[in-house]
This record gives sequence, structure tokens and C-alpha cells, in this order.
Amino acid sequence: MTLLSSLSRDEVGRRLHHGGLRLQTGEFTFRIQSGIPSVAEGISLLYADYPLAPQDQFADFHVSLQSAGGVRRWWRRQVLFDNDGHAPFKPLPLAQAFPMLEWGLNFCVSNRVNGYLIFHAAVVEKGGRTAILPAPSGSGKSTLCAALVSRGGWRLLSDELALVRLDTGELTPLPRPVSLKNASIGIMRGYAPDAVFSREVHDTVKGSVAHMKAPAASVARAREPARPGWIVFPQYQVGTVATLTPVAPAEAFMRLAGNAFNYDLLGAAGFDTLGRLTDAAPAHEFTYSSLDEALALFSRLAAGEL
Repeated sequence: MTLLSSLSRDEVGRRLHHGGLRLQTGEFTFRIQSGIPSVAEGISLLYADYPLAPQDQFADFHVSLQSAGGVRRWWRRQVLFDNDGHAPFKPLPLAQAFPMLEWGLNFCVSNRVNGYLIFHAAVVEKGGRTAILPAPSGSGKSTLCAALVSRGGWRLLSDELALVRLDTGELTPLPRPVSLKNASIGIMRGYAPDAVFSREVHDTVKGSVAHMKAPAASVARAREPARPGWIVFPQYQVGTVATLTPVAPAEAFMRLAGNAFNYDLLGAAGFDTLGRLTDAAPAHEFTYSSLDEALALFSRLAAGEL
């Protein structure tokens, strides 16, 4: 297995620009093309531990990020994301090229893959059982996820997409960089000083964004699924003590169904899979303001003390 770290930064840029780079992320192979230097910089920094697929291997997704044409290229350069000849997003300022790649890769999986029930959630694992963290943007989900995998001893399965197998109900890993926004960036730089962070990009639709590199151990176990353990709906609230409050299975079912990308499309299979998930994994509301308290509570959860 050849890792991307075997390539120099210049070689990564050359492959992206000429023919594309085939990158293995969990179950999926992306062929990525781009002549934009910040894309090569972000991939070299954050995907160093990922396997490279052979250049002639089938790729699940073909994506490219290139400078957009039109009159704007003369006074305000923009970047356009393309997936198999389709541009799902409007062009963004060129400085946002790497965040756009991350959002685009999430789009490909969440909108094109229907062999799993997929919903918006972070997923971490300890002792073979997963904590699934569904939450909207701004809830503190990604900050909590970053803290758990950098200092809490949990394995990262995903920061954005929970992939539930339809046959076994297991969670399939898709460990990619953790997306941090605004105040969370500084918080995690201080809380996990040994972690690797991308360059901060300002004035996106989500404010300032940066990405934290996925732990190498999590990337190395990207083909190892895990059983559902707990469903935890996190919410950061200033000044609160870390608290878990039980959520009834029926309510958890409805909240997850509303958070899913393809629940309606899967029909009976989606209903059965989500029903088994909410039967197997007790659900809780979780409010917190201190990451230390949050990690201590999650340790007790994994140890079966709660």
C-alpha cells in the first residue's frame, strides 16, 4: 500500500494537475483533479496518511476544482467544483478552494451512495461501539468530535456522515479531516496543540473554517466497521455542566429520519435499518460547555457506567 506521504508536495501538485490523483478514503476512491496550489497544499497536509489507489484503478467519484471562467477571472478569481461533468455548487472565491473540495467530497457520498442509510452526524468509536453524534451546524458537534479523537482515545469514523450498513446495521468508517468553524478553530488549536490544522479560510458561507487532520490510527482502520453503541445529540451551551438526558427511541427515530439524506429513497430498507439502529443504541441529549467534562462523561459512557 502506497501512502500519499510518499509523494513530495510538488509531485502531489503535478498529479492533481496532470491526470488526477486517486485517493482512497474508506470504502471510496476519489479521482481528484486541480491545478490550484491551495488544493495541493491541503491534500498534502491533511491526507498524508491515506492510501493512493493505482492510477488505472476504478474510481467511485471523479471530481475537479478549477478556476472558473467568465469576466470574473480578470478581477476576482473563483473556483468551480465539478463531479462527473456536473457542477452542483455556484463558484466560490478562489481562496475557498480547499474547503470547497471537502464540501464537494461530502456531497458526492451523501447524494450518490445509497447502499447505506446516511445521515448528518459525527461518529466515534471506543471498545468496538460507536457514539453517533447527530446535530445541526453550530451545535458543537465537530468540536466535541475533534476533542474525543485527539485527547479522549476515541477512533474517528466520520465528522460529517454516518454510514449505516443496510444488512448488518454496523457503522462504516469514512475518516476525513474534521471541519471546524469560527471560535472552534482557536479552541481546538489550544486543546490539541499536537494536531495538524489546515490554513484558516475566512468569509465563507460558514464563517471562518479550518480542518483538523484525522488521526493516522483512525485512517489505518478505515475498513473496520463498528457496532452502534449510543446516539448522542450534542449541544454546546455556555455555562452548563455536562449532562446526559435520555431520549425515547421513537423520538430518536424521528429526529434521525429528519436528519437523513436518503431515508425516503431507501423506503422499507431505510425504515428497518433506522428501527434496528434506535433499538440497539440508547439515545441521549447531551449539553456541555467544558471539553474536559465532556471527555470524562464519554469515558464513563464507554465504560458502561452510565
